[in-house]
Amino acid sequence: MPEDLRLTSLAHGGGCGCKLSPAVLRDILATIPASAPFTNLLVGTETSDDAAVWRLNDQQALVATTDFFMPVVDDPFEFGRIAATNALSDIYAMGATPIFALAIVGMPVNVMPVEMIRKILEGGASVCAAAGVPIAGGHSIDSQEPIYGLVALGLVHPDKLLTNRTGKPGDVLILTKPLGVGIYSAALKQGRLDDAGYRAMIASTTQLNTFGRDLGQTPGVHALTDVTGFGLLGHALEMARGAGLTAEITASPPLLPGIEDLARNGVRTGASTRNWNSYGESVTLSPAFDDWRRDILCDPQTSGGLLIAADPASADDIVAKARAAGFSDTNIVGRLAAGPPSILVR
Repeated sequence: MPEDLRLTSLAHGGGCGCKLSPAVLRDILATIPASAPFTNLLVGTETSDDAAVWRLNDQQALVATTDFFMPVVDDPFEFGRIAATNALSDIYAMGATPIFALAIVGMPVNVMPVEMIRKILEGGASVCAAAGVPIAGGHSIDSQEPIYGLVALGLVHPDKLLTNRTGKPGDVLILTKPLGVGIYSAALKQGRLDDAGYRAMIASTTQLNTFGRDLGQTPGVHALTDVTGFGLLGHALEMARGAGLTAEITASPPLLPGIEDLARNGVRTGASTRNWNSYGESVTLSPAFDDWRRDILCDPQTSGGLLIAADPASADDIVAKARAAGFSDTNIVGRLAAGPPSILVR
């Protein structure tokens, strides 16, 4: 493997920062036919949820999702781990348990050594093994940029399914991972990310959101999503729109180590700007709100945390259980309130 070949140099973007902006995605999906005629389709595209859900019978529903992107780090094994962790998160974000996955592989085979490609797949397989699921197949193509991800399938009881649209007025919003992965990735490309920051980035992006599969059976949990490419504001807005409520978000959510300093010094991704341009009209900030704080709230999270809408009476118990499950930075980051579908940052 050529030591001077940087995986991130082969792609124009990386991680969930590769996602189409929310505005572009809305335009593309605007003419897609509604799924209403399919009575067994419990979740389709209507509310931008994390996965599609099809009722199999009274006891089981199939949860299906796909997620893939270009490298966010240069280590091929870690890239595979991050991509697989991110893809499986969409299953957990529906309160479901994954059962198997299929690999999505696109590689510039004339540029990348076979060993490097093999390491990416090994990284993904290691995460699926940790999640207790096989990679049962997949598809590969020769592409100009390296792409890796998974089709992930899971099962959930139809009555335990969690979506992003069922929050209630007064619910608190709980986030299980700190923010800043996109800023870390930008700093890495700029040569401004130290070893401690890199380790924190890898630890966060490869932590499986297994806590999600327990939330469908947790009293007081009303809605669930994960925070990925659209940032905290974007995914909270999807939750607010789905429920027809206003989401009030704290201006100071938990952050990964060193993120505030990097953001204050202008480190950000292009995706954070695209995100703000897509949904900023639905967000109310104070006139004196710092741009760097806004960048953090719009920062695309690769393999980010779960965003939970829960009854206030259950919130402390949910936070404690998440921390006990290894999500030590879990905290309340806002609430849902009666009002127009929008975001209010306090």
